[in-house]
Amino acid sequence: MTEKEAMKRALELARGGWGQVSPNPMVGAVLLKDGEVVGEGCHCEFGNEHAEVQALAQCDDPTGTTMVVTLEPCSHYGKTPPCAQKILEAGVRRVVYAVPDPSKEAGGGGEILQSAGVEVESGLGSLNAAALIAPFLWSQVRRDRPFVALKMAASLDGFATDAAGRSQWISAPEAREYVHWLRAGFDAVGVGRGTAEADDPQLTVRGDVTPRVQPCRVIFGRSGTLPAGLKVSRTSREIRTIFVAGRRSARQAESILTGTAVEIIAADDLTSAMSLLCEMGIQAILVEGGPRLAGGLLDANLVDRIYWIQGPILLGRGNAAFGRREGIGLPNAARWIPTERRSLGDSNLLVVDREICLRE
Repeated sequence: MTEKEAMKRALELARGGWGQVSPNPMVGAVLLKDGEVVGEGCHCEFGNEHAEVQALAQCDDPTGTTMVVTLEPCSHYGKTPPCAQKILEAGVRRVVYAVPDPSKEAGGGGEILQSAGVEVESGLGSLNAAALIAPFLWSQVRRDRPFVALKMAASLDGFATDAAGRSQWISAPEAREYVHWLRAGFDAVGVGRGTAEADDPQLTVRGDVTPRVQPCRVIFGRSGTLPAGLKVSRTSREIRTIFVAGRRSARQAESILTGTAVEIIAADDLTSAMSLLCEMGIQAILVEGGPRLAGGLLDANLVDRIYWIQGPILLGRGNAAFGRREGIGLPNAARWIPTERRSLGDSNLLVVDREICLRE
């Protein structure tokens, strides 16, 4: 196995930590000796051994091996000892990692290894590795708001609902299963108040993945309030639920939601709302619509990733997926970076990231 193939395998292993390791990053590692795999590991659960340590534990004699890992080995004592020290003690000859660790506490493992005589190389598979842990990387360089991902299901002609406002179901059942899996990897799931009232969703993770912590629900409603009879309101004692109200409507919301455990914050714009959510410990949020909220987030330059799910139907008229937005001339339109494409039943998934998330 080549180092490039080993990095691809390490990325697959890293995904085993989806929904289980936050606020830590997902990491995968492969240990090679003479081109053969002699150890594998992933950071699969918060507080447990890191990927590098697991890979080393599978090898009887790691002396002279090559460690291929998706993130720079850590250099600090946290819930586990530093991986850089473990690698040195094991006699690993060469370490290849995809992305440097930008955190002040854990970064610098590569320098420690290199200073001790280990051959170190970084950058292999960096784009895919950075995309995988983009929320973690974002949290280390931006403290003012969460990493914001926008999920939108739309028809071939770009509508999120039909002319009557119906959105169930544009996408295939496999796409809806994917969304439940997707939610598990975020600290919060958000929708606009109109979507909450129209669909009365639970906004919970249901499916094959049980997250370590169920993501909290965030309802954005600058005008008006959140009805106390909705599922998110009624279950707010079981799952943390936040209602973002406008300053003028916050008091009314408090009155209507008395008796629930819904937390109410007041913000008159989305930028302020995201800043407040960050202060409340939300590192990454998945926003699932509706169109008005999606367009507002894009207009405010608050979207870092888009999960675009396209169903094989034509609606002719309806609510445009990203609302009514001002036009942008083609020469000035920003190009996003595609990080994933695949089929979900009869629907198609395209994932794109802003360049700032991957390279800042």
